[in-house]
Parts: sequence; structure tokens; C-alpha cells
Amino acid sequence: MFNFINILSPSANGYVKVLACLLLVLFGFLATTEVKAQGKPKVVQFSGIVATGDSLYGVPGVTVYVPKAGRGTVTNDYGYFSLAVLAGDSIVVRAVGYRHLTVKIPRNYDKQSYSVVLELKEDVNVLPEVRVWPYPTEKDFKQAFMNLKLPTKDLTGPERSLNEKLMAEIFNNTPVSASANFRNTMDMQQLQYDRNRGIAPNPYTNNPLLNPLSWFKFINQVKNGDLKRK
Repeated sequence: MFNFINILSPSANGYVKVLACLLLVLFGFLATTEVKAQGKPKVVQFSGIVATGDSLYGVPGVTVYVPKAGRGTVTNDYGYFSLAVLAGDSIVVRAVGYRHLTVKIPRNYDKQSYSVVLELKEDVNVLPEVRVWPYPTEKDFKQAFMNLKLPTKDLTGPERSLNEKLMAEIFNNTPVSASANFRNTMDMQQLQYDRNRGIAPNPYTNNPLLNPLSWFKFINQVKNGDLKRK
């Protein structure tokens, strides 16, 4: 009876209130922690293969990254990649010569891995024609064209074969064959024979300065004054 009265006393009621407040704070903390745990994005292992539309082979060197987080990876030689992302992230797949792709992981995705096979399509850009003219007017262009001095090109083919200097060098360096040597010797002997007979021109006998009769005739003309009368 004494214990029951002490519990119902004012001091006992104060302890009960303090204990109730502590329990409320503890339950509130646990509830907040659980809510935070439920609201935190889950880590997902995002992996897959990047291929082209007309081939089953993977595309190497493709950039796979998360712009918001500033992290990413690159596909290997077989087009495979693997990257840790968060649920709700948007992943950009980018390669030179192909259109960009964007893959979004669902925010409520509850699995540990997310595998995909991505197909890239070629991005062909046809640039407009650009003409670059180094001269402001057509007159300047014609003048520059007329004054243009082209470098001497190397002779090739028939031009090289018919080159005069090259043919002369080949002729001088080519040894005389046996038949040509025999023909040359016979021609020289025939020429000497004709000179002895007076048939062929002779540089010694046909030169008037080496002819005594010509000198005698010239001296007589000088003495007689025939050169003065002429």
C-alpha cells in the first residue's frame, strides 16, 4: 500500500513525465533515421556494351559519364564498360562521329546492378562548300598567275630518255665494242689512203700557210706591188 501511494505521489508523476519525454525523443530519432535511410539514393553498378547499328562489334573509346557527379569511364576494346552510379542519375554516352545517348536510372530502382546494350547511330554532318581566294579581285589573280614561276620539275619517262646531256654522258661513258673498234680502224686507214692519193681533204697539204709555192707567189706579189694596185 505504501509503494502504491508513493507512485501516485506528485514526485512519482514527475519521473513518469520525464521518462515519457525520453521515449518520445528516442522514437522520433529512430523514425528520422529511417526516413533518411529510405530517402538516400542507392548505389547501382551500371554496366553494358556499346555497339553500332550495322555491326555486332563493340565501339572502343566511348565516353560514359555522369555530368552531375563529374565522374565517368571509357569503353574498352570490346565496347564494354562498368561504372558505379546512383539511382536517379542520368548517364551520357558520347563518341566522335556518333549521336549522343542519355540513359536515366529510375529513382526507385532497388537492384544492385543495371545492365544495358547501347546502340550508337552515326552522326554525319555535311559542311557547306567554302572557297578561299587569296586575291581580292580577278585582275590581281590574273597578274599573279602570269608572274608565277614554277619550279623546274624532274624529268621522267620519255623526257629523261631524250635528255641531251644525259645521252651525251651515256655516249662518252659507253665503251666501244669490238665491231665498232674494227670499223673505226678500217675507216681511219681508208681516210689516210685517200689523203695520200690526194682524193680526201688533208689539213696539212690543203693549208696555204704550209704550202711553199703559196708563200713564193705571195712574196712575188708583194715585190711587184700587185697587192697595192688591188
